[in-house]
Amino acid sequence: MHWTEPKNFSEWAQRFFSARTLVMSMLLLVLVISELRFDWMEQTLGSFLVSTNATRPESGAIWEIGKQTRTAHQAIEKIVTDRRTSYREAENATSFKQIAATIQPEEWLLVPPDLFRKLYLELPPEVAQEIISSFELLELINNRDWERTYFEKDGGGLNIYMLDKENRVLKRLPISPDLLYMMAYSDVAFGKKLEEFPIFEDRIYSADIFFHVLKGLTPEVRDGVIRRPEHLLRVPGNIVRVGISDETISGFIQIGFEIESGAQQMVIREQGHEWAVWRLHSLLESEK
Repeated sequence: MHWTEPKNFSEWAQRFFSARTLVMSMLLLVLVISELRFDWMEQTLGSFLVSTNATRPESGAIWEIGKQTRTAHQAIEKIVTDRRTSYREAENATSFKQIAATIQPEEWLLVPPDLFRKLYLELPPEVAQEIISSFELLELINNRDWERTYFEKDGGGLNIYMLDKENRVLKRLPISPDLLYMMAYSDVAFGKKLEEFPIFEDRIYSADIFFHVLKGLTPEVRDGVIRRPEHLLRVPGNIVRVGISDETISGFIQIGFEIESGAQQMVIREQGHEWAVWRLHSLLESEK
């Protein structure tokens, strides 16, 4: 091979049609045809990238978009899962208090009217009237506009919205934390006095005398009389009078606490152990 520029066409043709040039051209042609036919270069490069993928740093716009997409999918899945869990728990709830426990702050829950009706009917009449009167609820049902019920957490309480097909609010029912707490009890009577309960007749004592005598008893007796003092502590207002039943049921005697909280009045009935209540009652009678 001469390393000088060809001088004429004969030399150009001689170099172009040399054995080395023809072999190289054939090899190049084979490579091009095989690539077009089998895509072996792309597959080889792809296999190499896959095998080294774990060791390469995740950087660049494509990686960031991928991360954001995965994060968004995880967040959506969590929201959907939480909503399904809350709805299942709400379907099995037996009180508004349980509904409130399933809803986290700044969350909401949409349920059918039948669930609200079921929970409403489980309440004592006095408590139910504090939420909505039976007549108003019956009117809403008969108008056939009420399609869904929206529960929203409001601090320690609940806001309940009754919605129509267009999600317009037909009725808003706020439930305060105090009222929500009272719903946990089946023996709460709003707007009542102890005299309205025949079981406490002639066995009603002022709160001052009751707690003065109770204070002089042993801790064991005190715990037997008021088994759940934390329930009374959470109730707003002051205990003004206490009634003691003369009936024993399964080893327990009912005690009624008359409570005044501003303009509201209520009676909460608790169960005390028979032996402890009789001990207290005998001392209260001696104080008369």
